[in-house]
Amino acid sequence: MTHASLPPEITEWFVQREWRVRDHQQAMFDASEAGRHALLVADTGAGKTLSGFLPTLAAFVPSQLQGKGAPDGLHTLYISPLKALAHDVQRNLLRPVEEMGLQLRIETRSGDTPSDRKKRQRGRPPHILLTTPESLSLLLSYPDSFELFSSLKRVVIDEVHAFATGKRGDLLALSLARLQAIAPDMQRAALSATLGNPESFCEWLAPWGDLDSVALIEGEKGAAPQVDILLPDRERVPWGGHAGTWAVPQLYEEVRCNRTTLIFTNTRFLAEFIFQKLWDVNEDLLPIGIHHGSLSREARRKVEGAMARGELRALVATASLDLGVDWGDIDCVVQMGAPKGSSRLLQRIGRANHRLDQPSRAILVPGNRFEFLEATAAKEAVDEGERDGEAFRTGGLDVLAQHIMACACAAPFDEVELLGEVRSSLSYAWVDEDVWQRVLHFVATGGYALEAYDRFRRIIRDRQGVWRLTHPDHAARHRLNAGIIVDAEMVQVRFRNGRALGKVEERFAATLGPGDTFSFAGMSLEVEQVKDMDLFVKATSRAAMIPSYGGLRLPLTTHLSGRVLALLDDRAGWNRFPDDVREWLEMQDWRSQMPAPGRLLVESYPHGGVHYTTYYTFVGWNANQSLGMLITKRMEEQGLQPLGFVANDYSLAVWGLKPVIDPAPLLSPDILAHEFVEWIENSYLLRRAFREVAVISGLVERQQPGKRKSGRQVTFSTDLIYDVLRKYEPEHVLLKAAWADARARMTDIGRLGDMLDRASEQLVHVTLDRVSPLAVPVMVMIGRESLPQGAADDALLLEAESLANAAMMPELSYR
Repeated sequence: MTHASLPPEITEWFVQREWRVRDHQQAMFDASEAGRHALLVADTGAGKTLSGFLPTLAAFVPSQLQGKGAPDGLHTLYISPLKALAHDVQRNLLRPVEEMGLQLRIETRSGDTPSDRKKRQRGRPPHILLTTPESLSLLLSYPDSFELFSSLKRVVIDEVHAFATGKRGDLLALSLARLQAIAPDMQRAALSATLGNPESFCEWLAPWGDLDSVALIEGEKGAAPQVDILLPDRERVPWGGHAGTWAVPQLYEEVRCNRTTLIFTNTRFLAEFIFQKLWDVNEDLLPIGIHHGSLSREARRKVEGAMARGELRALVATASLDLGVDWGDIDCVVQMGAPKGSSRLLQRIGRANHRLDQPSRAILVPGNRFEFLEATAAKEAVDEGERDGEAFRTGGLDVLAQHIMACACAAPFDEVELLGEVRSSLSYAWVDEDVWQRVLHFVATGGYALEAYDRFRRIIRDRQGVWRLTHPDHAARHRLNAGIIVDAEMVQVRFRNGRALGKVEERFAATLGPGDTFSFAGMSLEVEQVKDMDLFVKATSRAAMIPSYGGLRLPLTTHLSGRVLALLDDRAGWNRFPDDVREWLEMQDWRSQMPAPGRLLVESYPHGGVHYTTYYTFVGWNANQSLGMLITKRMEEQGLQPLGFVANDYSLAVWGLKPVIDPAPLLSPDILAHEFVEWIENSYLLRRAFREVAVISGLVERQQPGKRKSGRQVTFSTDLIYDVLRKYEPEHVLLKAAWADARARMTDIGRLGDMLDRASEQLVHVTLDRVSPLAVPVMVMIGRESLPQGAADDALLLEAESLANAAMMPELSYR
C-alpha cells in the first residue's frame, strides 16, 4: 500500500507536539484513502484512538475544505463499550480539534444523555458522535435515521475485543449492516490492544464476508511492561481465600509512595471490601476513591473527574474502568486476585503511564497459592507477548428479534431485503429461510402459543408483502425497553433528600431492615426504610457489612489454564517459586501425583468421616459448578450417597457417604447428552437464561411509561410464559435461544466437553489416606461459599491450617 500524504495542518500539529506520526497511524490513514476497512492491533499508549480518527480530522482541515465551511451532517460514529470511555475520548479529541482550529462538533450519546439533547442530536447531529452499541441501535429505530446516517463516512469501534464476541457484538454487527445499507461507502475501523486472534475479528468486521476489504494493521511495539507479584512480608502465601486482605498494609505503602495507584478487582463486592480495608489503615487520610457499575452516574462522573485532575492518590475499580481510559499520571496498576486471562491483565496494566515509550508498572496480588500460580502464568504470558483469543459464536436469536423490531419502528420493511442485510454480518450469515421465518413469526405474534394475545402482536405484513407496526405505540415501548444488558434485580439506594448513590441487588436489599448497616459508595450507611424499588439510607459511623452481588464470575481462559498446568508439570521450574509454594508442590508430588497438560488427575481420600473425591479439571468455576451437579446426580444413581460439592477455577471436590472406587463412569462424555439435558431443563439455570432472552427479544417489558417493573415482577412474568411455552410450544424460538445461552455461556459447555473427552483416555485416579496438599485450597471453601468472599477470611485461615497440617503431615520426615 502506498503512503498517502497527511494534510499539512496535521503534520504541523504533530511537529508542534514534538511527536512523530507512527507507522500504524500512517497505515490507518492509508487504508482509509484506499477505501478499505481496517483493524488496528496496537499496544496501550500507541495512539490508537487518534489513528482511528485521523481520516476524520483530515476531512475537516482548512486545506481540505478549500475555503468552504465544515459540511453539516454526521461524519463519524465512535462506538465504545463503556460510557466512561466515550467521555474520555471526547475530552482527548477536543485538544487536537481546538489546536488545529477545526470546525468540528463532538458530542456523546448514551443512556445518561438528557432527552432534549438526544432529540436535538437527531435533528442537528454533531460531526462526530461518541456512543455505545445500545444507543446506536435506538437511533436506528427512528424514522429519521435514514437521513441522519446518510452522510456517514466512518465508524470507529474502540476496544472491539471487549464486546464483539458477545451479544453486544451481535447487536453492533446488525447495526453496522444497517448503516452500510444506508451509507454504502461507509468505512469501518476497529481498535484493540489485546487480540489473540485478529484474523477472526477481521472476518467479524468485514461486510458480506469480504475479508480482502479489511486491512489488518499491527502497531509499533512499545516498552515492555514491568509486572511484579506481591508476596507476604512475613507470612506464607495463603492456602485459600480470594480477597488478598493480607496485602492491604503493603498495598497502602505502595499508595503512599506513588502519585496515583489504580487498584483493580474482579467483582463489585471486592471493590467495596478492599476500599474499606484501605480506609481502615489510611492514617494519612489520603484521597482514595471507588468506581464500579452499580454506583450512580453522578458518583462515577465525580470520581472520573477527580482522577482526570490528578486529585486522587488511589482508585479502587472493577472492569468499569479497565478499557482505554487515558490517565497518564497513574504510576502503578494493582490487580487484586488472579487476572483470569493474559489479555485482560495486559489491558489493565496499560492504564499505568498510558504511553508507548514508557513501561507500565503493575503488581499482582494473589489471594491464595493457586492464584499465585495463575498470576505467574499470566505474568509470563505478558512477558512473552501472548494474548488470549476468545472464539466467536453464532449470533443470538433474541438479539435478532430486537433488531427486527427496531427496523420496523424506523420504517416498513421488505423481509427479503432485510434478510440479505442481516446475512451480510458474520454473526448472522448462518440464518437460513426457516430460522428467519420463525424469528419473524415470533416478532409478529409472539409464537404459536401466544398469538391469541393482542399485546404480543407487534408487526403485520400488509397486502404488498411489507412488514409494518400494528400500532405506533409499539415504537415507544420498544425504545423504552431495548437493550442487551440485563441486570440482576436492582434496588436504588438513596438519601431522604432524593440523592441517589447507586444500586444494590434486590436479593441483598430484601435481607435488610431499618437499623441495619452496610457499606456502599465508600460510605457506611444505615437503612431507614425499604419501599418499592428504593432503599432509603442515612450516613452512619457504625460498622457495616459489604453488599454481595450475584452474576457470573470472570472465567479462567483456556490459554491461561493451560499455562498453569504447564507450571505444575515443570518440576525444574519450581525453584523460582517462594519456599512455601515450592514445598506445597513438592509434597503433593511426593504424596500423590501432579495434574499436567493432557492428564486429568482425580484423588479420593477420607476426611472427617466422609469420603471425598477431587477432580483437577482447570476448566473454570462455571464449568466445575455444572460438573458438580452432574457428578452428584450420577453418584445418587450408583448408590454412593453424595452429600455435596464445592468448586473453584481449578478443581472440584465432591463428598459422600460411600467412596468413589472408579471415577471413569462418573465422567463419561455421554453425561452431557443425558444428565446434562435433564438437569438443564429442570433447573433454575434455563429459567434464568429464558428471562434474559425474553427481555432482550422484547417479549417481556421491564419499563412502562412512568413506571419500571421490579425484578420480581419481570421474573414472575417470564416464569409464567416459560411454563406455557415448555408445555405447548417446546420448539419456540426463545426456548432455543435460552438453551444456546445456557450451554455456551453459563456452563462453559465446550470446555467441559473437551475435558470429559480427555478424561475418557487420560484419567489418573489416586487413592490417598488423607487430604492432599493440592486439595487444600478447594477444601477450605466448604461451608464458606454462601458467605461473601473476604468476609470469612479468619475462619478460612483456621480451617486452612487444620487441613494443611493433615496434608503436609509427613513434611518433617520428608525434609
